[in-house]
Amino acid sequence: MTMRPTPVVPYRHFHRLAWLAVALAFGVIVFGAFVRLSNAGLSCPDWPTCYGRAAWPTHANDAADHAATAIRAVEPHKAWREQLHRMLAGSLGVLVLSLALLAARKRRHGLVQVIGAAVLVGIGIPLYMHGQHAAASVFAILGEGLLLFAALRWSNLDLARAAALTLAVIVFQALLGMWTVTWLLKPIVVMGHLLGGLLTFSLLTWMAWKATDIPIRLADAKRVRLLLGIGLALLTLQIALGGWTSANYAALACANDFPKCVGQWWPPTNFREGFVLWRGIGVDYEGGVLDGASRIAIQMAHRIVAGVVFVYLLGLGYRLIRTPGMLAWGVTLAVLVCAQVALGIANVKLGLPLQIAVAHNAGAALLLFVLVSLIARVRRPEA
Repeated sequence: MTMRPTPVVPYRHFHRLAWLAVALAFGVIVFGAFVRLSNAGLSCPDWPTCYGRAAWPTHANDAADHAATAIRAVEPHKAWREQLHRMLAGSLGVLVLSLALLAARKRRHGLVQVIGAAVLVGIGIPLYMHGQHAAASVFAILGEGLLLFAALRWSNLDLARAAALTLAVIVFQALLGMWTVTWLLKPIVVMGHLLGGLLTFSLLTWMAWKATDIPIRLADAKRVRLLLGIGLALLTLQIALGGWTSANYAALACANDFPKCVGQWWPPTNFREGFVLWRGIGVDYEGGVLDGASRIAIQMAHRIVAGVVFVYLLGLGYRLIRTPGMLAWGVTLAVLVCAQVALGIANVKLGLPLQIAVAHNAGAALLLFVLVSLIARVRRPEA
């Protein structure tokens, strides 16, 4: 039997740094959900500063002379949330850059490529701040291209490919965060930002387990990994629908009605309008722009796919429970998917309380963690 080579850890503390990045990424995801759901996503109209400050204005008149006030009045009670989220995301970026440097240091010209990409992206930031958006985009694209080129060339034996790819995703996440503000909460960008954050979290989780190297040996590993992969694909689809629901302010499109929607099993819907991905630039999407039927279509799609994901993951949890040595993982998956459905229903019935809505986002990340962890760890028995 041909065995996959065990990853060579590029640095003896690499796994510790990777797990720290996983924890920080989870915190960024949860806090980002808090920012979005508390309607603070546009509270700093400029980027990466907040009304020209590295931190944020603490009083309404602190930034009276800044140009950003022409876009949006200062709201200190919201601005700190958005800027603190940016700071946490920036800290995660530095940590991922460190992982990429460690993973690439033994590659030929590896450090030069990673540092070069970081410098190119860094040059683009002040250019953007001075209004040279086209030039800033060129430098960012060059930096991304350099990282992707390295990821394609390198193998993953020492996790160099995964580290470079994760850094490329982090850079694109920064661009999405910028566009979220400058394009006024455009739904496709908001949804992409959510998916990008969860992709970063998934890549870091996979890297952390590979660096830790604690495999789970199963005789039917190939089949289990296939089932896990299907579950991951279904969960990703559902998360994307959840992001689209949130970005279009469709969470309460059915009012507080469940399992019916506005008193009907199938109310009037407009799927064509509800799933238009691009509507141009310049529209302020805060509060949503869709009519009731379009929002109901989004909500109904989210509910239908949620049902499919619930049944599949519950069945997968039962399958894992019956697999020797997988009882804890199976129970964890089953409990999480049941809790996630309960939180979704509570969001509707209780009118989207902030704490429950944030917990619903955290639940999606935890489900993702379980599936990615198992995909990273489940392997065939050694020959």
